[in-house]
Amino acid sequence: MPKQRWILIFAVVAIWAFAVGEQLLSSTRGGPTAPLVSASPQRKTSAGRGAGTYGAPVVLARLQTSTVTESSGIAASRNHPGLFWTHNDSGDGPFIYSFDRQGKSRGVWRVSGASARDWEDIAAGPGPEPNRNYLYLGDIGDNGSTRATIIVYRVPEPTIKTADANSTRSKAGTTEAAETIQLRYPDGRHDAETLLVHPVSGDLYVITKELWGNASVYKATAPLDAIRTTTLVLIGNLKIPGLLGGTLTGGDISPDGRRVALCDYLHGYEIVLGERNSETFDSIWKRPVTVIELGPRKQGEAICYSLDGKALLATSEGARSPLIEVVRR
Repeated sequence: MPKQRWILIFAVVAIWAFAVGEQLLSSTRGGPTAPLVSASPQRKTSAGRGAGTYGAPVVLARLQTSTVTESSGIAASRNHPGLFWTHNDSGDGPFIYSFDRQGKSRGVWRVSGASARDWEDIAAGPGPEPNRNYLYLGDIGDNGSTRATIIVYRVPEPTIKTADANSTRSKAGTTEAAETIQLRYPDGRHDAETLLVHPVSGDLYVITKELWGNASVYKATAPLDAIRTTTLVLIGNLKIPGLLGGTLTGGDISPDGRRVALCDYLHGYEIVLGERNSETFDSIWKRPVTVIELGPRKQGEAICYSLDGKALLATSEGARSPLIEVVRR
């Protein structure tokens, strides 16, 4: 995220830090694998059933790749269970980074045919070829509202070999050629940091980042067109029950397609599809939003489900980002 809004963010975080005070400090004294004390108590709200669905956040490790300094998205690998993908925010090249649950690097790849203007999120999902897994890179940031179109790059997920752990940004591997999916909003220009891909249909969702207001959900129905620009369709608005309103910075859809995870700088959130079999996935945007505590993060912009859907994982901007996990009860 370009830093035009740092002053406002600093003010909000300062208020939050003052409120949690010594509780926040004590949560970090137990070492890198100690459970974190929630920044605010788990509670039930009118927006959902509360955070009791998940356990306390735990720092599994810290990312050891020195060139990952602004982890702005995270996705669980479909090809390699237990591994994850991330990328930096604006300022880096078109690189993706793989790491394991211990935070150890498993490889660096340059995305062939892509450029990086303002990458804000990553998603994993199906694509044009059956039985292949794809990564989607969301070049969707637009703090200045200057972009007539935004871009999502779709690339087959690389196969990770043991030797790839020694690759670096200066000696990176190269992915297969990426497809460029150009998108425009139907109602003007928006900043966005949340990209979702449905694990079955391949439908793509972009959720806007709205300071204090409600976030808007836009959809591009699969199959996605990599030749012509696609106009997104506005399908819903989200009222987020957090201090920062609709300032959403990342998200994911669960592997079973029944839950959506979102995050902002302070908290995680989850939306769960209703139990009726007749409900379509897009009815989820009308469901209650539940607060999920993710523990202290320097600047939280990334959240994803584990490959089995039994946990949420989050990273933070900053060098040696913590890899945080909350397990579903």
